[in-house]
Amino acid sequence: MDNLALIESFGDFKDEKGISKIDLMAIIEDSLKTLLRKRYDSDDHFDVIVNPDKGDFQIFLNKTIVEDEMSEDDDLEIEISEAKKIDPTFEVGEEYTQEIPVAQLGRRNILTLKQILATKLQEHNNAMLYEQFKDRIGELAIGEVHHIRHKHVILLDDEGNEYILPKENQIPSDFFRKGDNVRAVIETVDFKGSKPQIIVSRTAPKFLEKLLELEIPEIQDGTIILKKVVRIPGEKAKIAVDAYDDRIDPVGACVGVKGSRIHGVVRELRNENIDVIQWSKNSEILVKRALGNVTINKVEINEDENYALVYTPVEEISKVIGKQGQNIRLASWLSGFEIDVYREKQADDDVELTEFDDEIEAWIIAEFKKVGLETAKSVLDKDTEALVNMTDLEEETIEEVKRILKAEFED
Repeated sequence: MDNLALIESFGDFKDEKGISKIDLMAIIEDSLKTLLRKRYDSDDHFDVIVNPDKGDFQIFLNKTIVEDEMSEDDDLEIEISEAKKIDPTFEVGEEYTQEIPVAQLGRRNILTLKQILATKLQEHNNAMLYEQFKDRIGELAIGEVHHIRHKHVILLDDEGNEYILPKENQIPSDFFRKGDNVRAVIETVDFKGSKPQIIVSRTAPKFLEKLLELEIPEIQDGTIILKKVVRIPGEKAKIAVDAYDDRIDPVGACVGVKGSRIHGVVRELRNENIDVIQWSKNSEILVKRALGNVTINKVEINEDENYALVYTPVEEISKVIGKQGQNIRLASWLSGFEIDVYREKQADDDVELTEFDDEIEAWIIAEFKKVGLETAKSVLDKDTEALVNMTDLEEETIEEVKRILKAEFED
């Protein structure tokens, strides 16, 4: 196999992977030097010249001229009598340069060279892939479902690049079939062994940000600013937006008429409920807005401890907390304050006993409810002895319950 044929044997790989001829020649030079080091322990006595214009290369061996019968290494030295047959002007100590045809390396070494070339070409492709994607973290990617496995889904884009979508990065209600087109955001790009692994996510807040940019031109062009995005994937999300121009309503622009602009995003997120609020530099206003459409009478902010105490009527408590605590948790993430709630009551207000399940054990509440006592005042209106006779509770337990209930009605 001559030099050109050896290069051409990698032509398909070069065309498929988009490797330029110059890059290919550099890889060939490096591969040849690697082979020479394997064959001769060093490439110090060799010169490798690669000509990308001709698609050819040459290997030159520089031998040292020594006295006759003084050669210790026929590969690296030549006796003076042999050198003078080539050029009578040669002297001992000079260098004689000899071109080495690839065929002279032997069949086994040529096969080794091809393996080295294939390995280095793959390393080059992996390095190029890493360089291409390391700066794309946070960008939206679209891929077709290629394989569905227990712990992840493998996606392929139009260029054949592979994305890994782990189970934990999928929205809980996500369901994929082979051939589906899936959108996700590039989360990390790291080497796993010698190959770059591109991890994508559909649960990251950045995914929601990128979907909003696609659907709302004002976000894409910077007219509206996404200040913060928080979400519980597949359940609920809150986004805070602002505008440079006071004449623009950022919330209305994001939601659209009858929710038309945000509907596509909600559908992509498997009907994840999205609250859009206007950002405020005022911490109290921001906390109120983050909690949504609920009655908040007062907000006390502790900036040093990032703590906010909100005062709200008893009947609003469930709205403030939300399903499984989602509303107050997202509001805390969005505002940056740990939010706690204080139940506000009027003098004639009463409170369901179930509102105290964080302080009174459920079985005790159940004992009161068995005898028709379902509110705080219905318990407080009866003396302890009567309650002992009505229920199976000990006097000490009843007194402790009364203490907790009375505290709710004290200033």
